[in-house]
Parts: sequence; C-alpha cells; structure tokens
Amino acid sequence: MITLEGINRIFQVGDQQVHALDDISLTIQPGEYLSLMGPSGSGKSTLLNILGLLDKPTSGRYLLEGREVTSLSDDEQASVRGEKIGFVFQFFHLVPRMSAFENVELPLVLAGMAPSVRRERVHVILEQLGLMDRAHHRPDQLSGGQRQRIAIARATIMKPSLLLADEPTGNLDSRSGTDVVEVLEQLNAGGITLVVVTHDGQVGKRAGRRLRMVDGAIVKDERG
Repeated sequence: MITLEGINRIFQVGDQQVHALDDISLTIQPGEYLSLMGPSGSGKSTLLNILGLLDKPTSGRYLLEGREVTSLSDDEQASVRGEKIGFVFQFFHLVPRMSAFENVELPLVLAGMAPSVRRERVHVILEQLGLMDRAHHRPDQLSGGQRQRIAIARATIMKPSLLLADEPTGNLDSRSGTDVVEVLEQLNAGGITLVVVTHDGQVGKRAGRRLRMVDGAIVKDERG
C-alpha cells in the first residue's frame, strides 16, 4: 500500500534548517490500522501531510499502491488525492453555509457525478452513520461528535483506500471521541487503511500498530 524510502523534510526557519522528518523509511500494508504518537514538534503532522500529498519531501521516495508519487505534478497529486485519500481533521473543516447532506455530497459534485448517484450514495452513508435525521442541519446546528461524523462521511464518500485522521478526537468530549474512533475502526474493518495522529494515548493504543516519533524520527514501532 505505502512505502516510504529515506524521507526527509527540511524547513528553512530564518538562517536555520529544521529537520521536521529525518530519514523516514516505512511500509504500511493495505488495511492496516496505525497510530502516530509523540510530543508536539515530533513530525507527526508533517509525516501525515506527506502521506496525504499535501506536502512534498525534501528528499526520498513515496510509493502509493506501487506508484511513485513524490515526483508527480501538483495536478497529478491532486488527482491521486481525490481518488485514493480521505482526510479527517481536528477542526472538522465543514462548509458553514451548507447542510450536512451538502457537505458530504461536495466531493461527488466536484467529481462531476450525476445528481441521482450522488443522492443515493450520500443517503447510504448518512444512514450507516445514524445521521439521516441531521441531513438538512447546518454544522452550527450539530454537536461536535455529529460534525466529526459528517466530516468522516465526506472524507470517505469517494471510497478512498487510505484514510488519514489528524487528532480526530481533539475537539470532542470523551464519549463523542469514543464514538468517532469506533466509526473510524468500523471503516478500517471494512478494508480501508487507517492512519491516526493523536496525542491521546488511549486513542493511540487502540491501533493494531503504533509508531512513536521524536525529533522527526520513528523511535518505536509496536504491533499487537
């Protein structure tokens, strides 16, 4: 599914170079459930951004489903993102003026899918997440947990093979956070590869594979 070979990401900060990622080599198998943990500034989100083709490494290679994607043009990377990768963020990033239904539907609209197909697909995923009764509510009319589940629905409506979640429970109370994690785990059980960045040790340890990062390097890789 994913192979990283010697990935470095260097940022220029004033007259200093900061190694956000330091020679990362990593293989993630299809359907794995992996958490990324570590202190602030350890490189977790930078690594997630590179996995999601939101950032490019300074050096190294990234193969996604056997395809080398680091050398693709911006438009080619955007196409791969749209087809293969879903994103869930701490702050939801829903469109405030759109209903829950319209937020979930948005990627299908951008992909040019027919309205009848869009409606059916959105209806199915909202039913699965128990949110059909909130379909016509705007984000400000939803609870935090409901907003995050809508964000997950939007992230997976294009049926990506890889789902990246950056602190998905960071803005939620413990009960809502558990509900959201269980939704992500159900998606993983259905075959999607799941990578979760988290500061919450209780969330992180639920993953089948746990990576700990310090100073841009992976210092621990645990399974089971």
